[in-house]
Amino acid sequence: MGTVLQTVLMIVGFVLLIKGADIFVDASVLIAKRLNIPNVVIGLTVVAMGTSVPEAVVSISAALNGSNGLAIGNVVGSNIFNLLVVVGLCAFISPIAVRFRELARDYWISVGAALLLLVMMLAFGSVIPRAGGFLLFAVFAAYITMMVLKALKDRSPEDDADKNMAAPKPIVKPVCLAVLGIALIVAGGDITVKSAVNIAVTLGITERVIGLTVVAIGTSLPELVTSLVACRKGENDIAIGNVVGSNIFNILLVLGLSGIIIPLAVDGSLIFDLVILTASSLAFGLFAYTGKRIVRFEGFSMVMMYAAYMAFIIL
Repeated sequence: MGTVLQTVLMIVGFVLLIKGADIFVDASVLIAKRLNIPNVVIGLTVVAMGTSVPEAVVSISAALNGSNGLAIGNVVGSNIFNLLVVVGLCAFISPIAVRFRELARDYWISVGAALLLLVMMLAFGSVIPRAGGFLLFAVFAAYITMMVLKALKDRSPEDDADKNMAAPKPIVKPVCLAVLGIALIVAGGDITVKSAVNIAVTLGITERVIGLTVVAIGTSLPELVTSLVACRKGENDIAIGNVVGSNIFNILLVLGLSGIIIPLAVDGSLIFDLVILTASSLAFGLFAYTGKRIVRFEGFSMVMMYAAYMAFIIL
C-alpha cells in the first residue's frame, strides 16, 4: 500500500512540475514581451530553458537532500530519453528533415557537454566536485551569452522600430503567474524527489535506477509533448532544437548548479550510462547528417535502442 501511495504522490509531483513549468514559461514570455525584449532572445533563453525546469528542480532538490544518484541519474536518463525516444517517436510518426549545417554548432556543444561530464566523472572518481560544477556553469554562461549576442546581431532594424512603437503594458498579472508557476514547480519537485526515494528504498533498488527510468521519463514529458506537437505542425527545427538545447541545459546548467550546491558523488556504474548517452548523441548525429533527415526506420531503431537500454539497467 505504501508503494502505491508513493507512486500516486510521484504522479502528482510530475503533474505539478509540468503544469508549473507551462505557467512559468508563458508568464515569462509575456513579461519579456511587455519589457520589449526581442522575441528571438526570448526563444533562445526563457522558452528553451523552460522545458528543462522540471529536471533542474528535481536534480537540485535531490542534491540538497543528499540523493546524488537521483540528481545525476535524472539528467543523464532525461538526455538519453530525449535523444532516443523523443526524436525516435517524432521520426517514426513522420520522417524529420534536419538542417544539420544550422544545427551543427549546438549539436557538437551537446556532444562536448556529455564528453566533459564523462571525463570529469572518470578523472574525479565518479564525483562532480564544486570546481566541476563551476566549470559546467561557466561553459553554460558562455554558451548562452554567445546565443544572445548572435541573436541581437541578427535582429533586423524593423524589430526595434516595432518595439519602440508599442505602448507599455502592465506586468503585475504575468509576474503573479510566474510566481505561481515557480511555486508549483518547487512543490512538484519536492514531492517527486521524496516519493521517488521512498519507492527506491521500499523496492530495494538504487536511486540511480529510479533516476534513470521513472523520474527521467517523467521530467522529460515537456520535451516529448513539445517536440511531438512541433512535428505534427511540420516545425522540425523546433522539435530537434528543443531536444538538443534541452540536453545542453540539463548537463551544463542543471548539473552545474547541483554540483555548486554540493559535490555529487555517485555509484561508478553511472559511467556506463554516460557512455550510452555519448553513443546516443553520436547515433543521432549520424542519422541526421547522412541522409539530411531521420526516417521512420531510424526512428524505430532509436526507440528500440532505448527499450534495450531500459531492459538492461532494470534487469
